[in-house]
Amino acid sequence: MSHLSLFILSFSVGIMVVIQGGINARLGVLLNNSLLATSTALVMSATFTLVAVFVTVRQLPSLEQLKGVPSYMWFTGGILSFIAVTLFYYIIPRIGISTAVTFGLAGQILFAAIAGHFGWFDMPIEPISLKKTIGIMVMILGVILIKF
Repeated sequence: MSHLSLFILSFSVGIMVVIQGGINARLGVLLNNSLLATSTALVMSATFTLVAVFVTVRQLPSLEQLKGVPSYMWFTGGILSFIAVTLFYYIIPRIGISTAVTFGLAGQILFAAIAGHFGWFDMPIEPISLKKTIGIMVMILGVILIKF
């Protein structure tokens, strides 16, 4: 898949995050409980994921591969997803979807630059350059200008 296709998919994911955040935050308001909205969203996500696994996965990991996965990796992503999704659904009705997503994006940009610079999570190293630092500052300034 070309880089352009991956960039377009990434952009589309951003749109989907806003849509699902808005819909599920509203679900939390209607249910009067953001945890119920979170559980609904995550149960549905797990259901769709399992269907996709059953349809596409032809070979399961071996026992040796499973043993090679550090124990923290089995639950950390799930815990962080739960916290992030729950907070998103809680915050959106209180400050608005635009504000919540804008500040969330600023946090993502800043943390992604740091994580990429150090190659955390065994990802490719993407050094922070002067150009990247200026870009991050301009984007965060944009967040400030949008919201204040």
